[in-house]
Amino acid sequence: MNIYVDFDDCLCETAKGFSTLVKDLFDIDVPYEDIHSFNLQKSFDLTDEQYEQMMIEAHTPKSLLAYEETPGASETINGWIDEGHRVFIITGRPDSAYQASRQWLDEHNLKRVKLYCLNKYGRDSFIKDSEFGLELEDYYKMHFDVAVEDSPAAFRFFDHLPNLQVKVFDRPWNKDCELPGANYTRVCNWDSIKDSVKA
Repeated sequence: MNIYVDFDDCLCETAKGFSTLVKDLFDIDVPYEDIHSFNLQKSFDLTDEQYEQMMIEAHTPKSLLAYEETPGASETINGWIDEGHRVFIITGRPDSAYQASRQWLDEHNLKRVKLYCLNKYGRDSFIKDSEFGLELEDYYKMHFDVAVEDSPAAFRFFDHLPNLQVKVFDRPWNKDCELPGANYTRVCNWDSIKDSVKA
């Protein structure tokens, strides 16, 4: 199988890191459990200037390397690779975050996975024709059998794959979202992802 895995809040606990960061930067206390929107500016009630400062700080190598692994992620992914499946990490992080993101994967025993930065959210910093930057037109030529994703804003990138089994990682910001189809299954941890992919 070809397996798509999102990075933030699937592989690592990015939102929990953001919650701590916003508290440190602006003394705004929004616990992880209260992050009810994928729009982080809205979730944290930040001004434009605060949001920009938060995003810059959150994507520094120091911050990116500090995010904790979601329990069971590397073990499950390595198990898939050992079984002969191909795993691709497709992230909406800006290209400037690639080196630190690659380092994070290597440090968490995920050296065998491919990492691509897909311009999911129209970032101005997207670098064309890089070895790790994935153009939308090239992404749409790829085939996946399973996807692990937490962001409702990213579901539209699966419309071209009607048989794709999408494992929606249960997070506070997607709890109220209506899943687009019967091929979408809500999962609460990597054990349940592993079990459902086997099934």
